[in-house]
Amino acid sequence: MKGFEYLQQELDQMKANGTFRELIPLESKQGSRVTIKGKEVIQLSSNNYLGLTDHPRLKEAALQAIERYGAGTGSVRTIAGTLTMHEQFEHKLAKFKHTEAALVFQSGFTTNQGVLSSMLTDQDVVISDELNHASIIDGIRLTKAGRKIYKHVDMQSLEERLRESESYRTKLIVTDGVFSMDGNIAPLPEIVELAERYGALVMVDDAHASGVLGDNGRGTVNHFGLDGRVHIQVGTLSKAIGVLGGYVATTQTLKDYLIHKGRPFLFSTSHPPAVTAACEAAIDVLLEEPELIDKLWDNTKFFKQGLEQLGFDIGISKTPITPVMIGDESLTHRFSDELFKEGVFAQGIVYPTVQKGQGRVRTIVTAEHSQEALQEALHAFEKAAKTLNIL
Repeated sequence: MKGFEYLQQELDQMKANGTFRELIPLESKQGSRVTIKGKEVIQLSSNNYLGLTDHPRLKEAALQAIERYGAGTGSVRTIAGTLTMHEQFEHKLAKFKHTEAALVFQSGFTTNQGVLSSMLTDQDVVISDELNHASIIDGIRLTKAGRKIYKHVDMQSLEERLRESESYRTKLIVTDGVFSMDGNIAPLPEIVELAERYGALVMVDDAHASGVLGDNGRGTVNHFGLDGRVHIQVGTLSKAIGVLGGYVATTQTLKDYLIHKGRPFLFSTSHPPAVTAACEAAIDVLLEEPELIDKLWDNTKFFKQGLEQLGFDIGISKTPITPVMIGDESLTHRFSDELFKEGVFAQGIVYPTVQKGQGRVRTIVTAEHSQEALQEALHAFEKAAKTLNIL
């Protein structure tokens, strides 16, 4: 069919540059080892931080919910798609996050879009870290608010943006809690102090901190002892929680407003019963099995030290997200392919996900990995790097 020639030309150029990648289907359940193309490999690209995708309590909760409520809900939340279990889960989530209220969206991406697009007008300004997640960027694009960017985790730059914003009705500072490509943690105490000094609101996207940082995985706000001082916490139910969805933990006022104005919430069918029940079970696991988070951090320390001892540049990571910096886009993908040959699945990340010349293989260890498997992975990294003259 004619009409897409210009798109094909761009795809052909990506192939010529070595940056075109096809989807890679897994032939097994998500775990520390997965099967791809008939080969069992160590999984180092999943967001399944605590191994909850296959936790018995989550699976049992999902099965029971299907038997009781069926496979789907058949409606959006605001018409006929709110089950008692939806509200029960949101109450539990708010209590877990130490906030007045919580509201669940279909994904973390749509949560950021829904919050930002609905609550800001041309009377307001949003001030965003330059390396914030794409969902924050797209959410900002949907607003008519003023837009200001501050240099990555640079508090002097943030203060300059705040000084420039005195005339706006509402000043909203938005930051990732943990930055997904570098694994560093936002300096949230300093951000909150500046916000309070200049009368600004703070919104934190804790997608990669939920289940990872803070008491029982409550996130960066709790990690820094800032409960009650951050206005909006966004999180995901799709990473460490192991299921699907996103949420905002905030005030009852903002929750009520989003129910009426948040377009992704208004116009998307509610989560199936199995999803909601499994998510609720995951919160119980976080509260009752804290050893999973301890194991995650033990594995993180072991793997980071191993990569550094081999001579790899792992950037500024302070979390289980550990990038192995390569630089060149084509070489990054070749390194990922070589790792697969050696029995490790670790995806290359290149432009436009990261800046040009900042290609990296992003690794994420989980609580499911044994240290023997991680040592095996380190040996594969060393061998693949020597094959390509990276080390």
